[in-house]
Parts: sequence; C-alpha cells; structure tokens
Amino acid sequence: MREQYRSESFTKDSLAADPMDQFAAWFRQVAAGGMLHEPNAMVVSTATPEGRPSSRTVLLKMYDTRGFVFFTNYGSRKGRELTANPYVSLLFPWHPLARQVIVTGTAARVPREETVAYFRTRPHGSQLGAWASDQSTVIGSREELTARYEELSARYPEGEKVPAPPHWGGFRVVPDTIEFWQGHENRLHDRLRYVREDGEWRVERLCP
Repeated sequence: MREQYRSESFTKDSLAADPMDQFAAWFRQVAAGGMLHEPNAMVVSTATPEGRPSSRTVLLKMYDTRGFVFFTNYGSRKGRELTANPYVSLLFPWHPLARQVIVTGTAARVPREETVAYFRTRPHGSQLGAWASDQSTVIGSREELTARYEELSARYPEGEKVPAPPHWGGFRVVPDTIEFWQGHENRLHDRLRYVREDGEWRVERLCP
C-alpha cells in the first residue's frame, strides 16, 4: 500500500526560532482542522538499562517551553523504565496531514503539586481508575478490576474528593532534538530537525 503525499514546501525560513513554538503552531493546525481524533495522542518509547525497548500510545496533557508532559502510574512498565533509564522518544503520527513530529530527550517526574493540580481536573471516573489499576501488572480477570473500581466508587461517590495516588503522576520530557517531518511526492519528504547544543537550538535538514 502506497500513497503520494501532496503538500506545500517546508523550509528553514518558515520555521519558528524555538522548536516549542513550531510545535505549538503545528499542533494548533492539527487540532483546529478536526481531521484527527485525539491529536494529542503520541507514541512513547522507552527502554530498559539493557536497551530492550517498549512503546505505547499515551495522551499529551500539556506542553510549554520546558517540554512535554504526560501522566501515568509510576509502577507501570514505562514508569519503571523511565526511572531506571530516562532516555525517551515521542512520536506524534499526524498521518492525515502527512506530518510527524519526533522528539528525543530525557524524562523526569514533575513536582508533586503539578500532579495533584492536574489530577483535580480529571473526570471522577478517571480519578478512581488511577487507584483501581495497578498498571502493567498481571490480573486474573476483568471482574477483579471492576470489583476494585466499584469498591472505590462506594468509598468515594460522585462529588467526593479523591486523593491523588502517591504512585501516580507526571513525567516531563525535556527535548534534545525535535524533528518536523512533512510528506511530499516521490518520497522526497522534508525533515527539519532542531538540535540543542550548549543551550541553543540549531536546525539541520535530513535526507528522507
């Protein structure tokens, strides 16, 4: 299966000076166009200290000049791997626009107050789910998971304040490189990558 991408040219001259500003511009275009369901979905790839990789899709919850933030159970596979090996890659696969954004960098836990503040914005059911699921661990049946949730629902009915779990929180990915990929005809894609050096960003073009 193959598709010819037809897109406008993408040059260094059109780039923002800071990659997070460029990301914000592309993200606004993707989110406003209504072409994607959950445009903040991204593939997070981690690895063990021995180099064994794993990937999964999570939702980006915030971004700013400091980096990209997502939330998870710290005891999950990605949580354990990031604790042991902070190097991480993010991929935003915006295929309907023939675009991708690829981030490499390091992840660190966000301050607890940021986690608690975000947890308060989650729907009540999602708050309970963060307590009910020991993410990435083996469980005997779905009924067992449902029973945990129902027990928590009885303890914290709708409207009751649910405390943020101590084992749950955010990671902020601080980028070292951010690549903006724009598809074109004949596989002559544009790949412009920001690279951080001595606290400054430079841009390089990659062959497709």
